[in-house]
Amino acid sequence: MSRKNQSFLGSLGIVLCGMMLVSCDSGPTESTDVSESTASPRSGSAEQIVLAIGGESEEGYDPTLGWGRYGSPLFQSTLLRRDADLNIVSDLATDYSVSDDGLTWTVTIREDAVFSDGEPLTAADVAYTFNQAGESGGLTDVTVLEEAIAIDNTTVELRLNQPQSTFVNRLITLGIVPEHVHGPAYARNPIGSGPYQLVQWDEGQQLIVEANPNYYGDAPGIERLVFLFVEEDAAFAAAKAGEAQVASVPQSLAVQTVEGMTLYDVDSVDNRGLMFPYVPASAGATTPDGDPIGDDVTADPAIRQAVNYAIDRQALVEGVLEGYGSVAYGPVSGLAWEEPRAAIEDAQPEAAQEILSAGGWTDSDGDGVLEKDGLMAEFTLLYPANDSTRQALALSVAEMLQPIGIQANVEGKSWDEIEPAMHSNVVLFGWGSHDQTEMYNLYHSQAAQGDFYNAGYYANQAIDNTLDLAMGAPSEAEAIAFWQAAQWDGETGFTAKGDAAWAWLVNLDHTYFVSDCLEIGQPQVEPHGHGWPITANIAAWEWTCN
Repeated sequence: MSRKNQSFLGSLGIVLCGMMLVSCDSGPTESTDVSESTASPRSGSAEQIVLAIGGESEEGYDPTLGWGRYGSPLFQSTLLRRDADLNIVSDLATDYSVSDDGLTWTVTIREDAVFSDGEPLTAADVAYTFNQAGESGGLTDVTVLEEAIAIDNTTVELRLNQPQSTFVNRLITLGIVPEHVHGPAYARNPIGSGPYQLVQWDEGQQLIVEANPNYYGDAPGIERLVFLFVEEDAAFAAAKAGEAQVASVPQSLAVQTVEGMTLYDVDSVDNRGLMFPYVPASAGATTPDGDPIGDDVTADPAIRQAVNYAIDRQALVEGVLEGYGSVAYGPVSGLAWEEPRAAIEDAQPEAAQEILSAGGWTDSDGDGVLEKDGLMAEFTLLYPANDSTRQALALSVAEMLQPIGIQANVEGKSWDEIEPAMHSNVVLFGWGSHDQTEMYNLYHSQAAQGDFYNAGYYANQAIDNTLDLAMGAPSEAEAIAFWQAAQWDGETGFTAKGDAAWAWLVNLDHTYFVSDCLEIGQPQVEPHGHGWPITANIAAWEWTCN
């Protein structure tokens, strides 16, 4: 037996102990073979299922620190939520309104909500949660919130310091925490009003949750969930062994079959793309931490546009993603605020060569790499070394660029190595959110602060103005026209037809093997794969076998 399989079976043995909810001897055992465990093959029932879908939150399960941004917060309820079609619907909130000046959001909450410890959930808890999220400086962005105030037990006012159409996404993703028990230890012992409550968390191994008997909604169809924290290949092994009823697998394993399970090929906006340093290195700029900014080659729009036109995105989908994905020409492909006119006809090396020639790039020495004003058409393309999909994408892109005379030197590094270099090198990033704020953060000049947002220091005053109009619009629906115009308005935009600040490549499909006995409904178009996006409707999952 390989060391990897031994590690998996050991983790699985721990999970089985938790599944039985009995005390397990921590001493050595004679064997951890699945066939000798107390669980039968193809186990699973309405009482209990095992999910091997990754997503362990190392920081714990505190929404005020960012838990729930990429999927259901599970333990906590949110004021609003998105349905399978990404429409906004009620959860804790029974109604909400926005003042004419866009500065005050008034939310009415249901009267029957209680936390899993039996204490009532009131508007004071909602106000506390939003205020705490603002004070914590966590990953939940509520910087626009000036103050949240409980007007009475069921009414809260969220007062902003400026209008923000995307603030509705805070109502969708920020799980409400109980003021009476919230503190430093909360992240590892969460209490909430969501459909499930925490039973046990063995960090790095498993998480066990049970249906919350105090949940105000319909009782969850599955009583107990066991989340198994293993790598994707071990998740696939658990599915094959019949010991996991839901398993997230990479595209390379999705082409396989598992007896008694169906592959769910879920659309996502989990994208991958090339971020270009937008300004020249010769300007000598540095970040607040002193890291260099800019690249003289990618600062040339002809280089950026040529890369966009030369890449064969469909070939990347078919070759790297095994067909489990889709082409991407922007950061919001497939969402309601995508601008379809921004798409280009790619896989055109001839068009790319024409763009380069018009931009003054020539191969005067015949070495196959273009030059201009003493510069070689060459840049470094960085990707996280532990990500095989990004590695394959990066190498494939570099190969596609060689025929047009651009040399991309592909290097895999750790994120610690990438971070100080990401403002002066091309980086293969992954993003993707249901929250339009991400688009603002990737492209607005004010977001360039030396971190991951707008790492290339892209700046265009016209685009800034359009993004500001989108953020300040009275509602999400009214903001869409501005989000689309920032992508491409027929004359300018941040996508390939315009400034080509990125070369977006693909959206990954999220691929899961799901037991034929488990009905999970219609998954959403899922965001970037942190957390558990497939669990957005988990309270409605049903076990259909006896």
